[in-house]
Amino acid sequence: MPALAGELTLAGKLTLAQVLSGLASRLSGVSETPALDAQVLAADLLGVSRAWILAHPEVELSAEQGQAFEASGLRLELGEPLPYVLGHWEFYGLQFDVNPAVLIPRPESEFLVEAALAWLRERRPPSAGWLAADVGCGSGCIAVALAKHAPDLRVIASDVSFPALEVAAQNVTRHGLAGRVACVQADLLPPLAASVDLVCANLPYIPTETLGGLGLSRWEPILALDGGADGLDRIRCLLEQLTAHPSLLVARGLALLEIEASQGECALKLAERALGLAGQAFPQAEIRLLKDLAGRDRCLRIQT
Repeated sequence: MPALAGELTLAGKLTLAQVLSGLASRLSGVSETPALDAQVLAADLLGVSRAWILAHPEVELSAEQGQAFEASGLRLELGEPLPYVLGHWEFYGLQFDVNPAVLIPRPESEFLVEAALAWLRERRPPSAGWLAADVGCGSGCIAVALAKHAPDLRVIASDVSFPALEVAAQNVTRHGLAGRVACVQADLLPPLAASVDLVCANLPYIPTETLGGLGLSRWEPILALDGGADGLDRIRCLLEQLTAHPSLLVARGLALLEIEASQGECALKLAERALGLAGQAFPQAEIRLLKDLAGRDRCLRIQT
């Protein structure tokens, strides 16, 4: 099939309906939602809503618009994820800059944010306000979402990847939170001057062997995906860090660790063993799994 830009040159301007239909057809073997992807791309390029796109199929694209649509459409056709093509994506009702240095924010992680906010709402903040750590922050979507919805909260967002931290810092600035969210390079929790009330972590949890068969490993950073042989290596390391340094988390503080749905029982036993070996580090610790709205194990919840 000839490129859209070539069609524009030969036949003049094309309507939205024509370019949407053409791209959807080309994406049919690449995407599970080809028509939706084409509409979202068109809305982003034209700076309008998707509803506007659907209501104005007769609008003609200029040559420049058509060429921009074609260039982005080719990236989608080659399999590049839509959020990377757009350069941004929505999470918890907020827009975040994204690029291949960070994972694409996913709806599953919104459950962790909601669980954290629910816990904060049930408590009175200390006089100095809450302090949280977002471990393995990636794009900063969890840290920013928490800070935007909890005005008494400060967040330390850490990641081992400096390119990821650059994206996180952009998103902190984008949402006006530079005074309340600090981006720090660290392998898991950084050295802290004060104990934190809340630890949130969406760490790599895909088993190495499984990862090789997933298309996302072609585009998204392996560092943020590969969880080792059983998918729990980084979660194991974070638990060891917390139990080796119990002062990192305040008494009756909370740790929420996102897991893959099939890892629930293994993650639960891992946490029980880690805290059991720690002896008196967290003598009142309560450990349980949280299920998402689909009834799948989604978070490991540890209240010290």
